[in-house]
Amino acid sequence: MTIDFELSPRIKATKNMIHMFAESAVRPIARQYDENEHEKPWDLLNMVQKFMGGGVAGAFGTEKKDKGEEKEPKEKKPRETNLAGAVTIEEIFWGDAGIALAFPGPGLGGAAVQASGTPEQKEKFLARFSGEKPVWGAMAITEPEAGSDTANIKTTAVLDGDEWVLNGEKIFVTSGKSALEDSEGFVVVWATVDRKAGRAGIKPFIVEHGTPGMQITKIEDKLGIRCSDTVSISFMDCRIPKENILGSPEVVDKTKTEGFKKVMATFDATRPLVAAMAIGVGRAALDFIKQTLKEEGVELRYGINPHRMSSLERDIMQMEADLKAARLLTWRAVWMLDNGLRNDLQASMAKAKAGLAVTRITQKAVEIMGPIGYSREYLLEKWMRDSKINDIFEGTGQIQLLVTARRVLGFTREQLK
Repeated sequence: MTIDFELSPRIKATKNMIHMFAESAVRPIARQYDENEHEKPWDLLNMVQKFMGGGVAGAFGTEKKDKGEEKEPKEKKPRETNLAGAVTIEEIFWGDAGIALAFPGPGLGGAAVQASGTPEQKEKFLARFSGEKPVWGAMAITEPEAGSDTANIKTTAVLDGDEWVLNGEKIFVTSGKSALEDSEGFVVVWATVDRKAGRAGIKPFIVEHGTPGMQITKIEDKLGIRCSDTVSISFMDCRIPKENILGSPEVVDKTKTEGFKKVMATFDATRPLVAAMAIGVGRAALDFIKQTLKEEGVELRYGINPHRMSSLERDIMQMEADLKAARLLTWRAVWMLDNGLRNDLQASMAKAKAGLAVTRITQKAVEIMGPIGYSREYLLEKWMRDSKINDIFEGTGQIQLLVTARRVLGFTREQLK
């Protein structure tokens, strides 16, 4: 059996185009928008919206359908939408992670609608991302007392006539300000309709920008990815239409958590993309180190006995090996998604590996360069700051390892905590 790791000509062409864009338009302003946190590169964001139709995600995240009657395809080609997305994201994040995260698009909120929304909900809430103006979507899950434990969500949703009434607080909402104040976007809020039901009672709700009762209470000052906003949001008697729930509102059997699992499937699609973000940042640091060594006349000796390598050569090759391993895991996860295969294990493996790899790679890159690497003269110190978030958001590295261990060992959530 032959395994082909080559990208298709279409993805290669996209990769080259996006890399040129990242190098010429994103990288040159990386330091400026790191120094000036909470400012946005509006000219660039408008250009991204115009040319990518729905931000970066719009370039790969949805497959366009022809209007009118569906026609039988002449030739069935392999689906590679998610693989193209991972490759695109790696290149953009190679340019700069903070700016890339600030790009408009459906984000996690849109991914949740795509994963569990009805056709009518997808049409109503996702069409806005292909307009002329930048629009953002966001997802609000984390709470002050729940952290990453989604089963302990305390925000409530109570049905009152034809409206859901939301009460609670969410923290660390990526692009929350962009979605709710800077554009006509929305946030998908996880809340419980029945606390006694545990996970089975947790449902996602779409809350439009400008909805009374919803308020941004804090904008975080962060270590890295400083161009991207992260906010806290409070909900006080926030009323939304009855039809804004994603999935069924009923809690038929409290021992079953199918609805919860369906929503969690959102992360099967997005966690490999977070891994691709990490790989982009790690590659930026590694490319910088190798180019610097080349300019200094230091030759890396590939193919020799490891015992004859210098300490520097071993460090560089370990960094390269970690990055390639993370990339292969990521490509496998998105390839499975493209082919309709369950990939929750592979998605967690890719995110766990990439998050840890990029943290180590950027720290080692700073260490190799010494005081210059620690200074603000170059972007190495910034890449080190930007990298850590990949090991934290969308489920920490520890959680991904726990999910992986349960699946590999065949343990349940109750057996392995």
